[in-house]
Amino acid sequence: MRKKRWKAAALAVVMAAGLLSACSGEQNGGGGQSDPSPDGEAAANLNATGMPIVKEPISLTFFTGKAPTNGNKFEETLVWKEYAKMSNINVTFQLVPFENLTEKRNLALAGGDYPDAFYSARVPASDLMKYGAQGTFVKLNDLIDQYAPNFKKLLETYPDLKKGLTMPDGNIYSFPSFYSPDFLPMLIGTPLWVKQEWLDKLNMKEPATTEEFYAYLKKVKETDLNGNGQADEIPYAGEGINPLIEQLRGAWGFGNRGLGHKFVDVDPATSELRFFRTDPKYKEVIDYVRKLYAEGLIDPEIFTIKTAALYAKGQEGVLGATINPNPKTQMNQDGYIGLGALKGPHGDQLYSHIKVPAVWPGAFVITDKNKYPEATVRWIDHFYGDEGATFYFMGIEGQTYRKTDDGKLEFVEEITNNPDGLTMDQALAKYITWLGGSYPGYVQEKYFKGSESLPESIAVGKKAEPHRIPEIWNAFNFTEEETEFRSTVGSDIESYIGESEAKFITGAVPMSEWDKYVETVHKMGVDEYMAIYKQAYERYKNNG
Repeated sequence: MRKKRWKAAALAVVMAAGLLSACSGEQNGGGGQSDPSPDGEAAANLNATGMPIVKEPISLTFFTGKAPTNGNKFEETLVWKEYAKMSNINVTFQLVPFENLTEKRNLALAGGDYPDAFYSARVPASDLMKYGAQGTFVKLNDLIDQYAPNFKKLLETYPDLKKGLTMPDGNIYSFPSFYSPDFLPMLIGTPLWVKQEWLDKLNMKEPATTEEFYAYLKKVKETDLNGNGQADEIPYAGEGINPLIEQLRGAWGFGNRGLGHKFVDVDPATSELRFFRTDPKYKEVIDYVRKLYAEGLIDPEIFTIKTAALYAKGQEGVLGATINPNPKTQMNQDGYIGLGALKGPHGDQLYSHIKVPAVWPGAFVITDKNKYPEATVRWIDHFYGDEGATFYFMGIEGQTYRKTDDGKLEFVEEITNNPDGLTMDQALAKYITWLGGSYPGYVQEKYFKGSESLPESIAVGKKAEPHRIPEIWNAFNFTEEETEFRSTVGSDIESYIGESEAKFITGAVPMSEWDKYVETVHKMGVDEYMAIYKQAYERYKNNG
């Protein structure tokens, strides 16, 4: 019944849309602010280029996501104090903890009590489309063209970025958090790490195949590698089972368009879209993980453990393998090496655990309450150029960072080796605000100094490079009607798959039930799911 109702509603919407377009003759879909030319006082006060952005100071208010590592007032940090002086724009950041962000953002939008912009507020694509079409979010196409030279250059350099940001109505409503496609360790984010010291003790080479990885985990379980007389070594531990599956499935050739598409990729035999989670060969991926779990090679708490508890285990030095940004920074553990793409039983060797470059498409959104959209676009565009990005991530040369003799940037010793015993994150908090966030901006290796830029992480990127997936898709954008299906029938399908895979892995459901499970998934509406995905894919291809 649900499918029939959805189809009827979709047909009605399509017919209504056709009538509207026939009457209006518009092709761009309306919505948002379309005239990028400021008038009156705003025009007279705006500088077209350079700093300050405006001649006389203006004030703006931003709804802002806050990570636990951030201070309680962004305006007091070095970067934002200095930028207010440089730009003549005084921003008040209304801080909302990330754990409450979705609820508070939804309430603000539904009640009409929203500020000039949403900064680091993780606005989902469905809301970009919905509130953009309503005019709540400002249409940025022409504003970017005239007032955002840095970001415009990125759109021209990386056509896939434009594809990922363009909504079904043809408009762009947001600035993203964008990782350089050349910064592979950042796109990998959380490699699969193994302990080099234990490999040496076991006289084993670094695992290069799924069988070698299994053999290493098995030896870790059977050997008292830390020499304490107890069988407390944990072969593999992580937070949830999905990161491990996502790391391994490239060894069977799945996930070949990246982590932005967890259910659909391209069948290399036909070049057509493929719903790979029910593919006959994908059964082998789940069966491999089931074998690891059944033999005690995976932490039995994998499905329930929280981040803090996992890191506490890691700090005890008992993990043979794990997945996280870097054991050195997260668990205070040296000596781990990240694996490249493992080769699978059929010869597949694909590093598919790669995030989309536009990792947070809705990182910065301007609303219709903003009286200075042109100045605001210039304000955010600064951080998509080298000068602004270096300032945002590193602070001020001589005060928070220095250049080494070979031209590289590094934080000063007060930050890296704080005299008061502060961690690097704690020491940085009074200078910058990007830690732990989903900041709008452009991330490159030369000025981003996080876990992903440490030598071990850079080494993982070099290992992954020869087998990295050939094409990364950004997330597709869906119409409101398509989103309705995806949030109901589609969500039910995805949830059922996740639950069923967990049951297969733990043995709650035997692998002999696989065909029955696949049949159930298809009956739930995979054909409709794929029809919608194909529509979104066609739009994505044509947005370049």
